[in-house]
Amino acid sequence: MKIQDKVIAITGGGKGIGRATALRLAQQGAKIALIDLDQQVMEETIQLVADTGSIARAYRCNVADEETVENTFTSIVEDFGSIHGLVNNAGILRDGMLIKVKDGKVIKKMSADQYSIVVDVHMKGAFLCTREAAAHMVEQKVEEGCIISMSSGAFHGNFGQTNYSAAKAGIVAMSRVWSKELAKFNIRSMAIAPGTIETDMLRSMPDEALDNLAKMVPLGRIGDADNIAQTIQFILENDYMSGDVIEVNGGMFF
Repeated sequence: MKIQDKVIAITGGGKGIGRATALRLAQQGAKIALIDLDQQVMEETIQLVADTGSIARAYRCNVADEETVENTFTSIVEDFGSIHGLVNNAGILRDGMLIKVKDGKVIKKMSADQYSIVVDVHMKGAFLCTREAAAHMVEQKVEEGCIISMSSGAFHGNFGQTNYSAAKAGIVAMSRVWSKELAKFNIRSMAIAPGTIETDMLRSMPDEALDNLAKMVPLGRIGDADNIAQTIQFILENDYMSGDVIEVNGGMFF
């Protein structure tokens, strides 16, 4: 896919990996539809995109709400005329042990709500957004489309992340299903599994903790959001990539 003039929607597009992706793709001439709950960060990203010479629009949306997602993608197509790509990036964390035990007694359990909200935002959100984006791509008869969904190295199973690991494993599975179902419409589907990437959460950690985390990575450093944005650009531009997951982790596997 040639990125110039393509319309790319990015969930969680206001900051972090979403913002880095918006800026990188805008620099290649893409038009960006930012989907997020935080209007302020989206407005900031819109200005940064404008500085590249491209355009972006903001769409406030809870990706786990079906009606809101349907309306959002209808608005995107009405505003831009079409949609060619989707980056499923929205996510949250609610980490915790399945059960916490002290002196042989269970003192805390992961709640059903703690599990469900993470699965809903990550997995249901990716499902709803992909369904709507793909439907519009088919009805608009786009020559080619691409869905990129953000998994995580945690899809292998990560300590203290039953909910997150399950959601990220589900994203890999769904992405592979979509690559098979949508191929006849020339719509590709890929997943990316980032490792340790600099985010707001990581930046809030003490310097010593960050140093220790970096030492765990074979390359000896924490990745940045643009490392993931580079991978997204590569997938969009390589029209024979579909049905797989790319792990971007500096050599550190969970």
